Amino acid sequence: MFPNPSSGPVVGPAARRHRVTVAALAVAAVCSVAVTMAASGASGASSSAGKSVKVALILKEFSNPYFVTMEANAKADAAKLGVRLTVSAGTTDSDTATQITAIDNAIAAGDQGIVITPNGNAVNSAITKARKAGLYTIALDTAPIPASVVNITYATDNTAAGKLDGKWAAAKLAGKAADIALLDDVNTEVVSVDVDRDHGFLEGMGIPVGNANINGKEPTSGHYTGGKGGSYKIACQLPTQGAIGIGKSAMQTCLQKDSKINVVYAINEPAAQGATEALKAAGSKAIVVAIDGGCTNLPFVANGSIGATAGQFPGKMAADGVNAIYKLVTKHVHPADSPGLGFFNTGTKLYTNDPQPGVPSVNVAAAKKICWG
Repeated sequence: MFPNPSSGPVVGPAARRHRVTVAALAVAAVCSVAVTMAASGASGASSSAGKSVKVALILKEFSNPYFVTMEANAKADAAKLGVRLTVSAGTTDSDTATQITAIDNAIAAGDQGIVITPNGNAVNSAITKARKAGLYTIALDTAPIPASVVNITYATDNTAAGKLDGKWAAAKLAGKAADIALLDDVNTEVVSVDVDRDHGFLEGMGIPVGNANINGKEPTSGHYTGGKGGSYKIACQLPTQGAIGIGKSAMQTCLQKDSKINVVYAINEPAAQGATEALKAAGSKAIVVAIDGGCTNLPFVANGSIGATAGQFPGKMAADGVNAIYKLVTKHVHPADSPGLGFFNTGTKLYTNDPQPGVPSVNVAAAKKICWG
């Protein structure tokens, strides 16, 4: 989410106090000899086989159900493994300062690993500091830039998720001109999940991205080649912080610029839901696509106000991350990237009740069995 990215929060006005949780099942004592381990980029993470592994889970923020799902699944996996889990988060999905403090706290506490959904590349130096101190570091949902900052990232292939949205939208247009609003996450910082989703959508539509590393450099008009193809223009591109309220206000601003917008890409489902409120008030029937796969969003897909959403599996990301650190510390097992990718791909599926030819998808009834939240 974003994340949700992606890669997306409902942002409150006040900073939230961090919460700390402990999963307290002890691992059975089998010996008292300390086993010192070395992994790529981690020098000296160690654990006694008879002691619990200590892991810090650092989320983007606490209010979005996406990250609540991550927290719940991480706790469940930690409890099964006997991992002592400390949980904290930023106040918004761009709050890197709080995440840096949480990383420093994990180092000071003697944790063996950090599992983090990074709020931006400003946390990279703190992650590097943690690795030098001997901690294993795993990113969830949002890969840092460069990806080698952490040992491994567990994430959706956000580019592939965006492509599903773009291909579906292009097919739905059936050759009509596309008047597009891009509702991204941020505008002052480069976040990989934000760029990957945005660029994936453009690629799915058949629109060149312009600059592979940042948003907003695509040609503002031209011809899209997805579906039956047609003309397009980028009418508006604004940040939403992945929030309902900001998504709504951003969409209102876009409609003031161009009332004929007929395609809306949103970084995540909260931003998309906010956009639908603005579109409904304006009497617009624009196509809206998003990324997340939350159960609470399915009614929007069912009634068509959000045409399609690319579903992710945040609970799997979090459980995989905790399990990977446990195996690194106790069993010397090193996780590996998915073939051809710089991360481990936890999968994505497109949810829609309006399937389009050539675009694989599942309907809302099927999505209810695999959605999160």
